[in-house]
Amino acid sequence: MNQFEDSQSSADPVSSAVVAPFPVPRGPAAVTFDRKELFEILKVYGRMVAAGEWRDYAIDHLKDRAVFSVFRRTAEAPLYTIEKSPRLAGRQGQYSVVAQGGMILKRGQELGRVLAVLEKKPKLVET
Repeated sequence: MNQFEDSQSSADPVSSAVVAPFPVPRGPAAVTFDRKELFEILKVYGRMVAAGEWRDYAIDHLKDRAVFSVFRRTAEAPLYTIEKSPRLAGRQGQYSVVAQGGMILKRGQELGRVLAVLEKKPKLVET
């Protein structure tokens, strides 16, 4: 027998040990926007980018809410935040649009109706 066969035949406690992964601490799952919600938000965002109003966005998934923030410039505070708070679904509505100063512009159960507050309204042009 050679040295290699001897090392395999001996009962090596390290090589025969079963490796169990460390348990991953699981907290409450973060609230997220689903695909349909993101599609509606990004439609409005795309129109406002095309109009030159908005330039950047950020998405945050927190324990109690999901937040889509809209920026005019990257280095500024967000102009608007679109929030999804499922714990408010039975009361005022889980969707809200919040302005830069913290004022809630619109709140409701349907995302499309809440996002309508961000759409530009046509102006009357007199000739």
